[in-house]
Amino acid sequence: MIRSALMNVMTAAAIKAGRGLKRDFGEVENLVVSLKGTGDFVSAADRKAEKTLFEELSKARPGYGFLMEEGGAVEGADPSHRWLIDPLDGTTNFLHGLPIFAVSIALEREGQLVAGVVYNPATDDMYVAEKGQGAWHNNRRLRVTPQSSISEALIACGIPHLGKARQHPRFKAELAAVMARAMGVRRLGAASIDLAYTAAGRFDAYWERDLQPWDIAAGIVLVREAGGMVSDLDDSDEMMTKGDLCAGNDAMRKALLELVRGA
Repeated sequence: MIRSALMNVMTAAAIKAGRGLKRDFGEVENLVVSLKGTGDFVSAADRKAEKTLFEELSKARPGYGFLMEEGGAVEGADPSHRWLIDPLDGTTNFLHGLPIFAVSIALEREGQLVAGVVYNPATDDMYVAEKGQGAWHNNRRLRVTPQSSISEALIACGIPHLGKARQHPRFKAELAAVMARAMGVRRLGAASIDLAYTAAGRFDAYWERDLQPWDIAAGIVLVREAGGMVSDLDDSDEMMTKGDLCAGNDAMRKALLELVRGA
């Protein structure tokens, strides 16, 4: 595990926010199953976690800016550093009692991603990475898969939900192309965990569209520090602005990118 001062700050904040989420997660199953009531409860859990992260990170690193899912952009006195935060990635999973969600924290320095933490409080899985220090899952060093054959690969993806109906035809075409060539396809519902699992070699590659910077920033650092590659779906480095990405080792990323773009 990385023992730097920066990583200590990030993991401590993630654990503190995660403690509240884990407590709230235990209450979800006790709620009356109504979309409004449960949805409001989850939104409150989300906001509480973000408030905890904002307070803890501001205290440890005064002046750093923020880009947050709920609170938006907050300018800091130090323009060279910015935190990118998703306090509850996998909200729909959380809402339905599925223990696949995470606190995601990344640090950007001079416009470059330099550190990331993805923490699932339901399972106590902590994924961390810092530029030049590698990527780790708890105390185990991570490496992306050595897989080079798409026919033997397990591929992760994101599926556009009902509110993104206009994206359904394109996704169906992409999925059909990947299904015809890959061993299997999975959809977890939390981009940060998809990227963490790609860094860990559990997934051989991963693609998704219509993502936000806070969804993917920490996971990008994890994949890169685990020896993998991340690009947007145009094979450039604009994931944070375009909102789409493809990740894996270089061979798998290129193979998946060819299938998706060909669709």
